[in-house]
Amino acid sequence: MTTETLHYTIPGLDEGAARKTIDLLQSRLHATNDLQLTLKHVHWNVVGPHFIAVHQMIDPQVDAVRAMADALAERIATLGGAPRGTPGALVEEREWNDYSIGRATTQEHLAALDVTYQGVIGSYREAIKTLDDLDLVTQDILIGQTEQLELFHWFVRAHLEDQGGQLQTSGEATEAGAARAARSD
Repeated sequence: MTTETLHYTIPGLDEGAARKTIDLLQSRLHATNDLQLTLKHVHWNVVGPHFIAVHQMIDPQVDAVRAMADALAERIATLGGAPRGTPGALVEEREWNDYSIGRATTQEHLAALDVTYQGVIGSYREAIKTLDDLDLVTQDILIGQTEQLELFHWFVRAHLEDQGGQLQTSGEATEAGAARAARSD
């Protein structure tokens, strides 16, 4: 929760709406910082027959998510807030567990990333709904980022789909469970 004094905010946005928007953006900043680190972790720890394809698919996602984090931090500053981008703030304030898969096959990591992307995208969509009544400019930023995240999620899911369109991870709610499901096929 934003507790620092806001010395200003953008014209047409009252301080209460600015504070709520900053808090919402801060949670998205934590999510994107966590996601970019998780994606890089996958990039370094993926093994198996499709290693190079997944290894190369992940790096552009890392770069794009890193750019998203920068845009979120700059929007927080534009609204008069101070973005918190330290590892300690991320760990202390996040509402999810750390990525749980270490060195693993491409299918296991992609299955775990499927669950990770579901969580990130779901929280983005909730934030977009909340912004309906707060700040449409910030909402537009999140809508654009969500479109990119959904595209990356599709890239991941394309590796998990069978010819009938069924996902190996169907019904799995945890990274470990999704990785197990991918391992069993």
